[in-house]
Amino acid sequence: MSSPESDALPQERQQRILNQLQATGRVVANDLAIAFGVSEDSIRRDLRDLASRGLCRRVYGGALLPTPQFDALPARIQRTDDGRSALAAYAASLIQPGQVILLDAGSTNVVIAQLLRDKKVTVVTNAPAVADALAGESATDVLMIGGKIDPQSGGAIGAIALQQLMQVQADVCIPGACAVDPETGVWGINVEECAFKQAMIRVSGMTLIVATHEKIGARASFRIAGIDQVDHLVIADSISAELRERFATDSLRVHTVAVGAA
Repeated sequence: MSSPESDALPQERQQRILNQLQATGRVVANDLAIAFGVSEDSIRRDLRDLASRGLCRRVYGGALLPTPQFDALPARIQRTDDGRSALAAYAASLIQPGQVILLDAGSTNVVIAQLLRDKKVTVVTNAPAVADALAGESATDVLMIGGKIDPQSGGAIGAIALQQLMQVQADVCIPGACAVDPETGVWGINVEECAFKQAMIRVSGMTLIVATHEKIGARASFRIAGIDQVDHLVIADSISAELRERFATDSLRVHTVAVGAA
């Protein structure tokens, strides 16, 4: 006698798979086949269909959340995002007067910079937009890292920027992340930009990652750091408890922030 799960139409099954993926950040084909009472070939077809619609990223044995897609920095800065603002405000509250902070290019980091204007800190950045957010009358000192500006990320990357960065010793770095996975760590999509972020972590005493909802549980093309290299992770409270628990380690402190509807 068939079960209700095995009787589900492919569209219904795919929606249940998608719901599970969004709640947990990953699905395993063998587990899904058992749960739905169908063959692994049926599940693989489901995952191929979901991937073709951009709803998941297929990996060996299952699927992950899709890699987030990003516009160029100027467009992201102009977009109003209450969730991003709430996460940025919390991250800024973790910064203490007198600290040296490394901020690279990113729309969240621009908001963080605006919130640091009245704190007596030093911000080192490779992003003109971050420096501009701190320009004028401000209690914050700003040091610029130069080099060729990447038009997509909005920051200086490459050999010149890396050389200048290696002369810095920071208390805290906040590298922008494209994806954050509990098993494999922090990811980016531009190899040179990722090299800059890796160097930020090497010259800093503490690493703080701020990740909006769509980045959690996803992976991208190039790994920036393992999750064990992150000291603080600031995320929205809309992330499922099951997915949040997968980040639980002795070395990582996860901060959940109320951001309203996802």
